Amino acid sequence: MTALMTVLGIVVFAVGLMVSIAWHELGHLTWAKVFKIRVPQYMVGFGPTLWSRKKGETEYGFKAVPLGGYIRMIGMFPPGEDGRITARSTSPWRSMIEDARSAAFEELQPGDESRLFYTRKPWKRVIVMFAGPFMNLILAFALALSVFMGIGIAMQTTTVSSVSDCVISQADTSKRDANNPCLASDPVAPAKTAGFQPGDKFLEFNGQPVKSWAELSKDIRGGAGKATIVVERDGKRVTLTPTITRNVVAKTDSDGNPVDGTVTAGFLGFSPAAHIQPLGFTDSVDHMGDMARQGVSSLLRLPQRIPDLWRATFDGAPRKADSPMGVVGAARVGGEVFSLKEPAIDRIATMVMLVAGFNLSLFLFNMLPLLPLDGGHIAGALWEALRRNLAKAFRKPDPGPFDVAKLMPVAYVVAGIFVSFTLLVLIADVVNPVKLSS
Repeated sequence: MTALMTVLGIVVFAVGLMVSIAWHELGHLTWAKVFKIRVPQYMVGFGPTLWSRKKGETEYGFKAVPLGGYIRMIGMFPPGEDGRITARSTSPWRSMIEDARSAAFEELQPGDESRLFYTRKPWKRVIVMFAGPFMNLILAFALALSVFMGIGIAMQTTTVSSVSDCVISQADTSKRDANNPCLASDPVAPAKTAGFQPGDKFLEFNGQPVKSWAELSKDIRGGAGKATIVVERDGKRVTLTPTITRNVVAKTDSDGNPVDGTVTAGFLGFSPAAHIQPLGFTDSVDHMGDMARQGVSSLLRLPQRIPDLWRATFDGAPRKADSPMGVVGAARVGGEVFSLKEPAIDRIATMVMLVAGFNLSLFLFNMLPLLPLDGGHIAGALWEALRRNLAKAFRKPDPGPFDVAKLMPVAYVVAGIFVSFTLLVLIADVVNPVKLSS
């Protein structure tokens, strides 16, 4: 049954991936047609075509490798300075430019002269290129909102779930045996020394009422030394006097939930119990904002994670929980999600959030101002609008459309870096995958 559920989880994630890609390309397609740009093809996947059907002027279909998708618009790049689109050169860089230019016009038909992508005003081109990533952003927030408001999220409570046996630095946690993490040299955790027990509910901290986990976490982290804590145990008030120590612990957000990074702070040594709590609309939007900020932060730190990823792939180093994952790794996590011994609703919620996170990553990644990404085309259109407006303001000749094709050598370099990184992540996902338990 576990194997069956794992396969089912992988299939469900794969379907979610395909829908996300198709949804992305639908954004491009819709606005291209709104602005009367001819689109010969709308395809989900790459490689050999498995199925296709032509409707109107566009061929719709699925290809064998479900790792992306595309729409083909005619006239993505303007003609060269001589007005030709098939000029050749012995220079490899120039050949790249002219090959790209030629491909943009390969299906040009009579009457298409007014339906070329590059002839549209810059703001229209920005909308066409932004529409794809924006569809992923909409889907990410719609899925997250459905989970936050419809099912809820695990909220930390002020009740003790378990008491730590010892004090372990966050940096050492991943190096210890999960079933027996403590060494003889580790200090006993303050909570254990003071006599805390699972089920204890915090009532007071140093004479002040405890109202929430966020408040309690802040008090503990900001404290050091002797503390007076009142808990409720079996319906009775019990006063405990632990000595809060300093330790390297995970950073937390404003709600007291762990985030990336570590900090030295007060440490008591217990895990709070959690319960599933549906959120209101405002709190849901706040959590989605946190998701977006963490996504941007992760993207900016991506280059810093490559050395750790390399060591995890080829040197047998532990794969960190926040290590970059590719489609294969995410699919494996999807399989793990469905094989968990958790209520079905919890597994569904986790899978939906996994797909939501994937869509958010698609949005952020595609908005990088680099060709061949959508953000590169957006940057080109904005630059064209800027220089045309400046020329108009200073009464100089219109410089004409910005020739994005001239950036194709850079695009090939960027694409090569992306492909290399993707291969590294793929190998890591196979030989040393990120596991849900981490």
